[in-house]
Amino acid sequence: MTIPRGSAQSPKYQRLAADLRRRIAAGEFTADDPLPVEGELEKQYGVARNTVRLAVDVLVNEGRLVRLQGKGTYLREHPVLDHRAYGPSLLPGQRDCLAAPTDIYTKEAAEAGRELTSDFEMLIVRARVDIAERLGLRPGEAIVVRRQLRMLDREPYSIEESHYRAGLAAGTPLMEPDQVEGGDEAVLAALGRTEVGAVDHMVARMPGPEEAQWFQGGPGVPLVVQTRVTYDRRGPVRVIETRYSADRCRLVYGIGDLGARTTLPAPATPVDTGRTELRAADGVRADVS
Repeated sequence: MTIPRGSAQSPKYQRLAADLRRRIAAGEFTADDPLPVEGELEKQYGVARNTVRLAVDVLVNEGRLVRLQGKGTYLREHPVLDHRAYGPSLLPGQRDCLAAPTDIYTKEAAEAGRELTSDFEMLIVRARVDIAERLGLRPGEAIVVRRQLRMLDREPYSIEESHYRAGLAAGTPLMEPDQVEGGDEAVLAALGRTEVGAVDHMVARMPGPEEAQWFQGGPGVPLVVQTRVTYDRRGPVRVIETRYSADRCRLVYGIGDLGARTTLPAPATPVDTGRTELRAADGVRADVS
């Protein structure tokens, strides 16, 4: 077995890491059995032991592998949970998924045989520039943030923060440091601010120090950040920023008329090509290099 040539500038250990990624994606290794020991990989590829160690270090830092003392090196697997981030109503009278309340996450977890729990808090903070712009405020104005820290099977899953104008939240249950029965959208509807549309902004980035400490992901595992701005007939209502660990969540979007379907099909398990994939419910895939 030889290492792919790659580019002239690519160090041998990086090319070895790339080939190990390929073998992992092809299903050659399983989570139940350890990877070949360094000495065996050394013989397979005809490289020095240090080259093997550096290549494995790369995959450990990416969160793909984990070394277990006295047991060997294994695939690090986080079961992925599909979250229906948005889709047209599937049944008559059913609401579109503009702002999913916690019970939707709980239901999705239960259907997958998982347990979801959350901690809640309310804060009054100064608006970031991007949040202020989306809410039509001046940067630094006071806003109300309602935050949920979600755990899936006791493992950090997501951080969700809903941002409100202080004037909208004042004197309402949105100022309470607890979850609202029926979700925040019930409060908004009672205020005459029923959300009728939303725009999503999706980015991937590396976590900051506090985020990395909370998510407990590998050094190379990014976050998927979904920023949703919801609107009623008068303008923006709130900004919902949700951060997911990229190895634990897959966002599913319904597209077009889904009236003939009773459920959104779960996307097939993606093959790891080293690129980020956004998957639509109809199987259309957009690759971002």
